[in-house]
Amino acid sequence: MNGSQKIAIVGAGNLGIAIAKGIVEKGLRAPAEIILTRRHVHELAIYEKEGFLISADNKVVVAQSRIIFLCVQPNQIDALLVEIKSEITADHILVSVITGVSLDRLKDKLIPKCQLIRAMPNTAIALGQSMTCLASNGSNGALELVVTLFQTLGLTMIIEERLMQAATVLGASGIAFFMRYLRAATQAGVQMGFDTEEAQLIAVQTAKGAASLILENQSHPEVEIDKVTTPQGCTIEGLNEMEHQGFSSSLIKGVMTSFNKINQMKS
Repeated sequence: MNGSQKIAIVGAGNLGIAIAKGIVEKGLRAPAEIILTRRHVHELAIYEKEGFLISADNKVVVAQSRIIFLCVQPNQIDALLVEIKSEITADHILVSVITGVSLDRLKDKLIPKCQLIRAMPNTAIALGQSMTCLASNGSNGALELVVTLFQTLGLTMIIEERLMQAATVLGASGIAFFMRYLRAATQAGVQMGFDTEEAQLIAVQTAKGAASLILENQSHPEVEIDKVTTPQGCTIEGLNEMEHQGFSSSLIKGVMTSFNKINQMKS
């Protein structure tokens, strides 16, 4: 890719901004090489001060860029494609992070047929800690380029597109699910006597450590749990009470409820 060609973030909301910040944080591009677009462009003024380019003209932005991240809401995609269609060329790489919008739907709307990638990162991408799942319409060269980009922003996995809805729930919505656990753990810490800031720090670092043990040791969670539990100890007592109260069951039900909801949006 020509280094002078910019990256466009079309529909720069929370996820789009996180992608842009992650790209800059990892030194892949300077802020001046990334264009952020939004209907209400004044909402991007803070990022303009950081050096990002901002615009409300999606057609002009697409013409100036090669890699284009589509980050708009699902109900906005058809109008966006009509708007930018005349500027799309076969050399463009469109990366859609739009929930529930299939590659076939994008392909049918665009002539000439550009290179299409569907990606689902999460907001930890701003820190280079995303879990990003990707699927393509068969353009291996474009996929390799986009995978290389995302690999610097966390971990990546290439999956079949049929699994993209599940990846969205497990990897993107999953951020919120884990945050809710951290909130509950912090509240328990306060109840036991810690200040809120102390309890939160302990909970957050402990969660980070637990995840690191799985990643580094490539082990099953139960293996790591067995290392902590002792006969008649406080850990097994707490774990059993959580299970009696439906901890695992409620978590699985919550994830599956999100999965059922996202499948209603599938197109």
